[in-house]
Amino acid sequence: MALVERSLLGPGPSNAYPEATAGLAAPMLGHLDPEFLAMLDETGNRLRTVWGTANQRTLPLSGTGSIGMEAAFVNFVHPGDVVVVAVNGLFGERMCDVAARYGAEVVRVDHEWGTPVDIERVLAAHPAPAIVAAVHAETSTGVRSDIKQLGAALRERDERTLLLADCVTSIGGEQIELDAWNVDIAYAGTQKCLGVPPGLAPFTVSERAWQHRVEKPTTWYLDLGLIGNYVTGGASGGRAYHHTAPTAMVASLHDALGRIIAEGMPAVATRHREAGEALQAGLQEMGLELFAAEGHRLHQLTSVVVPEGVDSADVRKQLLTDYGIEIGGGAGKYASSVWRIGLMGQNARLDRVEMLLGALKRVLGR
Repeated sequence: MALVERSLLGPGPSNAYPEATAGLAAPMLGHLDPEFLAMLDETGNRLRTVWGTANQRTLPLSGTGSIGMEAAFVNFVHPGDVVVVAVNGLFGERMCDVAARYGAEVVRVDHEWGTPVDIERVLAAHPAPAIVAAVHAETSTGVRSDIKQLGAALRERDERTLLLADCVTSIGGEQIELDAWNVDIAYAGTQKCLGVPPGLAPFTVSERAWQHRVEKPTTWYLDLGLIGNYVTGGASGGRAYHHTAPTAMVASLHDALGRIIAEGMPAVATRHREAGEALQAGLQEMGLELFAAEGHRLHQLTSVVVPEGVDSADVRKQLLTDYGIEIGGGAGKYASSVWRIGLMGQNARLDRVEMLLGALKRVLGR
């Protein structure tokens, strides 16, 4: 079946970088081939560069970003641990659900959707939680929260609390410094600003968090101790087979990261910022209202209030069928009242902005 080409300007996946596509088409290697293992090692090094961390345990997990969330909680939540979750969108909600499934005593700190995490309220929620979890770039609302300030505040108050950050929509789209921000555990996905097809979840954990891990988690597949014996080698120094790694996906991520590093993460972040600012200015010139709180809007993902009397689904259908452009609807209670427009990775370009604004003007008659 021949597939049509789309401009994927929704909340993800995005169109892949050419380097990522080429990586997928490279000759297939076995998951224990020395050439593949060398590439896997280099992929970990490249993730460290993009994420701003020296964590030894930095690796791509087999699965989408949701696998990263599962791995974070199943490996680091002991039964009865207090986990404070900042909820300002769909993925904060999901964190609560997943943490509770693994035995956490979840303390929710609810925020209005479209607003950033309130650090003072998070600190006030519990005096000494085992983990504080927050979403850096909330995909459901297009809001950025200040993980740097949250990490500093937590470390100043109690060094025992671990900070867990969801970086699914931020990695590869803006400057991140996990070590400087005191982030202990982070996960992401490949299908957004990294410009890679969906299928891997970059994951990293600090040494101090590793000392608090669950020795035998309730899942075999996501046991980071077992996976680590394959990715980094066990106590004997050799690689212990765990599962068959998706070698083509790792090659795709490896090559996309190489492309990002060659451009330079500051330049990549600037490209995303310029594209996002141009889009948001153009939308406002059309008389459209932006959903996320001013001063906290993501550049890589813009949330737009659907105008009164306009059918959200009909507009998205017209953009897709007439122009080959995909944008996303909202999430949760905002499913039909918000559009989400992504300019991620390969799509963080001014020509994509012009194309989308032109098509949207014609569809809306503005």
